[in-house]
Amino acid sequence: MLKKHLKFNLLFLLIFLLYILADLTHQTTLLYILKPCIALSLLIWLYISTRLKGRFHRRIFTGLIFAMAGDVLLMLVWKNESFFMYGLIAFLICHIFYTRAFYLDFLSAPELDKKGARIAILLCAALSITYYLFIRAHLGAMKLPVLAYTIIISIMMMMAAFRNQRVNSLSFKLILAGAVLFVISDGVLAWYKFVDPNLTLARTVVMATYMAAQYLITLGAVERQLLLKDERDLKGEGILKD
Repeated sequence: MLKKHLKFNLLFLLIFLLYILADLTHQTTLLYILKPCIALSLLIWLYISTRLKGRFHRRIFTGLIFAMAGDVLLMLVWKNESFFMYGLIAFLICHIFYTRAFYLDFLSAPELDKKGARIAILLCAALSITYYLFIRAHLGAMKLPVLAYTIIISIMMMMAAFRNQRVNSLSFKLILAGAVLFVISDGVLAWYKFVDPNLTLARTVVMATYMAAQYLITLGAVERQLLLKDERDLKGEGILKD
């Protein structure tokens, strides 16, 4: 898999390492250059690899566009604190598009893996509710926005889990791992922003897990294969356009 996408993997690894190094050494100008390149490089790779032929890939592509917008907005928070809220909204929309993409795969065979779906629902609900209640006292006026964000990202992770047995194992594992890293990244960001702004290396951890999450989700989209005996019926019903 790594050799198959060797050129892009090396490029993204370079962006990843340079960003982490720039963050640790406080190279602000380099951070401003590199941050938009995270999603931009993934957008170009996804387009070249898939040509956006199906609704799944188009939704992932749209999610990446909003992710890039969120990156830029959060980068400019020092100019205007309201950009944090706008960035949050952009990432919220990104997660919604990812969720809608994963939902397409679930629709391909909704009767499969009901036990796994129930486990995913319980785990995601328990973790998200527990974490939200834990930090709620620190949120102030952001209680409702953070609650909405927590619900959306939990649903995204659930939908990533629901892809089990409906797509090839590689795509399932990559996207689920990416969704989990997204939750970790957002959880650390929330803690750093609202609970402990002096948390050591918090920003570095947030960006490292975020970049890894976006990479894994995009790679999972590139490697995606539906496990269907006959897709024609689903296409005829308008469920799939792949």
